[in-house]
Amino acid sequence: MSFFRALVGTARSARHAPRLAAGLTPDDDVLLDAPDGRLSPALVAAALGDPEPAAKLLATTRDAAEWEDRDRYVGRLATFAYSRGEWLDRWREAAPRDPDALLVAAQLAVRRAWESPARAERLRELAPLLRPLTEEAGRDPVPWRLALDHARGAHAGHAVFEGLWAQALLRSPHHYGCHVAALKYLSAQWYGSQRAAFDFAEQAADDAAPGSLVGALPVRAAYEALRPLPGPYRDRSTRPGTAPAGPAPAGTGADLARIDRAADRGLALSAAFDAGDPWPAQGRNLLAYVLVERERWEEALAEFGRTGAYATSFPWAVGGHDPLRRFLATRDRTRAELARRTPLWGRARTIPGRSGPRGH
Repeated sequence: MSFFRALVGTARSARHAPRLAAGLTPDDDVLLDAPDGRLSPALVAAALGDPEPAAKLLATTRDAAEWEDRDRYVGRLATFAYSRGEWLDRWREAAPRDPDALLVAAQLAVRRAWESPARAERLRELAPLLRPLTEEAGRDPVPWRLALDHARGAHAGHAVFEGLWAQALLRSPHHYGCHVAALKYLSAQWYGSQRAAFDFAEQAADDAAPGSLVGALPVRAAYEALRPLPGPYRDRSTRPGTAPAGPAPAGTGADLARIDRAADRGLALSAAFDAGDPWPAQGRNLLAYVLVERERWEEALAEFGRTGAYATSFPWAVGGHDPLRRFLATRDRTRAELARRTPLWGRARTIPGRSGPRGH
């Protein structure tokens, strides 16, 4: 009987898989972490050693209070400077007090400290660098998001973290990056629990403005619940009153129902954006990951269709994977699984049409 089922599954895949691929961006056209139309010229100039476009871009986001864009751009520019930092050095030499140059440099320093085997100690050494950024941030929540990330890795206590969180909320009560930083702190991987993370994410999503990325925060909580506790978590297990590293406890019916409700919320938010829009790309990649983990194949394939050409390193790079290869392999697996489950003479539902790369 199992041999017969295998034959039927193969026949179904052969019949349906090509049609299911019709709405997906071809593999060769998928882009990893593609910059939008504003960031791209700044990265090109930085590659040539010119920091001026990056400086103008971040100054514009600061003046216009474009905090979500600003946070993304700071992260992407710091990532670029990680391997090609001459332009950042030139920027800091020309304008040593420029708050945007200092912010990118601080983001880069925090990333390098996070990668150190002596992470907590390295991060604590950065406190004098971060303190002036938050004190002089004004309305800008991005330095506070960086401070929240720093505090988590430096093993700051709950009172310290809550103080930073309160200051972040005063600047921007719906800033996605700050909410993600708080969610990580509250997760079972760090200083909270799966329930605490979901409670926080669901309340934040309930309070989010229409179309805000915070509305998808429960999907991030679902991701944290589904994945095993990572290796770096083990340094937490030596702290008094903390549990040892191990698998995330997402196996009960109530847990899985909460994960599925989070995915449903993510699908509703994703549907509010055009297919192929780069703005919600990371959220859509994360949602596709969760849907695949829950074996919701039809919805996962539809989400890959909405993602279009925009693959993102997170979540596919977690665990040391090649993110683009893993994105494409998971998309192929999703298509194959859906084809195998579609009756031989039935017809799988079509997925949203793809859109080519465009700026936001």
